[in-house]
Amino acid sequence: MKATLWGTRGSLASAGPDTIRYGGDTAAVEVRGPGGEILVLDAGSGIRPIGDHLAADVPRLDILLTHLHMDHIQGLGFFAPLFDPMVDVHIWGPGSTTLSLAKRLTRYLSPPLFPVLLRDLPTVTLHEIHPPATFDIGSLSIQADLIVHPGPTLGYRIESTDCVLAYLPDHEPALGVSGFLAHAAWTSGFDLARQADVLIHDAQYTDDEYRQRIGWGHSTFEHALDFAGLAGVKRLVTFHHDPGHSDDKLDGVLEEMRARGDLGFELIPGQVGLTLCVE
Repeated sequence: MKATLWGTRGSLASAGPDTIRYGGDTAAVEVRGPGGEILVLDAGSGIRPIGDHLAADVPRLDILLTHLHMDHIQGLGFFAPLFDPMVDVHIWGPGSTTLSLAKRLTRYLSPPLFPVLLRDLPTVTLHEIHPPATFDIGSLSIQADLIVHPGPTLGYRIESTDCVLAYLPDHEPALGVSGFLAHAAWTSGFDLARQADVLIHDAQYTDDEYRQRIGWGHSTFEHALDFAGLAGVKRLVTFHHDPGHSDDKLDGVLEEMRARGDLGFELIPGQVGLTLCVE
């Protein structure tokens, strides 16, 4: 299994000279399975270049949405395969207590927010996920469950025969917890990330920033490291970088994290264009 980061930014796209290395596009990750499966995790602004990059003869694509905040769906209408009748596109994601996935997506893919209606896309199939849920896409087994973030939000665990990728891009496991990470069984997202070969995880805030943003649904760098250690992962990829964090700022924070000593796993900065062999 291989994963390529096309969008690593959180909340708002922030392209510019200060965000070139880590990337300014919002969440989108391309995953290729051993059986030729192509998954796209989230549909932020980073999904547009994925569509341009894919070969013209791709028969099927699966888009797995974690939630429907704008930074995770704003690229959908600009994803070229959605308009290609020769590509079988499947979109997976959560409904809400009051609206189905179809009705929630229609709120975006319809005027006045977008000129093309969801129902007019040629070969799109929607799959509403009712967590906890497991399903297969080709040779890949997918586990989806709710994690701590405002609104219905999923984390994903993607397994092939010999490796595991966990994807929790918007996640606040420290919210409302006394003795954060003291008990694995009570930690949001633990079962999804447990013993993963690669964990792509929210690392939006510094500790100082988090004190003013408790309950906003995101982790600090420290929280991400502590969560990865608790879950026993092999590699942690920082993700969902704050739109106000420059490349230099992120370099500095990550160096501080490495200075903690032996983390028990490899710490990898989530930078646009990074391809990981999940093994």
